Amino acid sequence: MAISKVFHVGSEAELGHIAADLAALLPKSGVIALNGDLGMGKTALSRAYIRHLTGQPGLDVPSPTYTLLQTYDAPGTAIWHFDLYRLKSPDEVYELGWDDALAPGNLVLIEWPQRLGSLLPRDAVTITITAPTATTRMLTVT
Repeated sequence: MAISKVFHVGSEAELGHIAADLAALLPKSGVIALNGDLGMGKTALSRAYIRHLTGQPGLDVPSPTYTLLQTYDAPGTAIWHFDLYRLKSPDEVYELGWDDALAPGNLVLIEWPQRLGSLLPRDAVTITITAPTATTRMLTVT
């Protein structure tokens, strides 16, 4: 099934609604690659999506910028949230448990997926975040 959808977001608060829409649209397991320049909202989107999937709107979802990985339990899946900005080589992802993350039934969210090079699964869903204006974001899901 091919997915192609565009969301327009005017505020971070709207991301909660977008996360619910994405949860209905996207598979509950597999890989989601989050593309976008620094400060586009990849972590904010991930945070809203993880909170929605876990059913815990107040869940503490820190950015994995320094730890490179955070994991969460959600009904029916384990969520692996990677931020690969600081990776120097794609092979470093194996030290983070990459093979375990890709196990069937897991959901893998990846910020800065281009750091994986050829290790990014070909069937990954891609969400690209751009800023058409200074105060809005556009999320394109393919």
